[in-house]
Amino acid sequence: MEEVHVSTHPLVLHKLALLRSELTEPKKFRELVREIAQLLFYEATQDLPLAPLTVQTPLATAQGYEVAEQVGVIPILRAGLGMAEAIVEILPTVHVWHLGLYRDHETLQPVTYYNKLPAEPDIDISIIVDPMLATGGSAVAAVDILKHWGAKQIKFLGLIAAPEGVQLLRTAHPDVAIYLAAIDSHLNERGYIVPGLGDAGDRQFGTG
Repeated sequence: MEEVHVSTHPLVLHKLALLRSELTEPKKFRELVREIAQLLFYEATQDLPLAPLTVQTPLATAQGYEVAEQVGVIPILRAGLGMAEAIVEILPTVHVWHLGLYRDHETLQPVTYYNKLPAEPDIDISIIVDPMLATGGSAVAAVDILKHWGAKQIKFLGLIAAPEGVQLLRTAHPDVAIYLAAIDSHLNERGYIVPGLGDAGDRQFGTG
């Protein structure tokens, strides 16, 4: 699958093992989410267009570059918040627009409860961030919303996925590139990724 990118970077793999451990407390879990998100964001933005830029150093002028297009980060609440904050740290010019989606525990289908996108798209590249791509329902719903909004180029950035979620997103939106730290074995009967890491939102915020 050409549009599915699973990182093999040693730092990502090292930090992912720590993230999975049930012994990792919320503070450390949040730090790991932030660090892995930044590493994956580097990989997902290797094709960002650049424009020439001339700057003045203390000694002379130097030729450089600047990002030529506006990047938007769309975290799926609430678990995607930590990933979005991490991306803002390394690319402060990003626009952040939040989508509130939750999975109904009976039907496992996504329910939208919050959408603060502006009336017209103000970004060139949209990157949806959510730690877990489990059933894929929330990711598909988020892409549906963004395309209806008018977004042209969309990417999904997550930490861990189930094959079922990857397949659903690929089937519904084959044009959306997916960037992950890992694809795990399967979903259990409750819709959780196995082996996964549990509930990413609860583990970030010490709830559940």
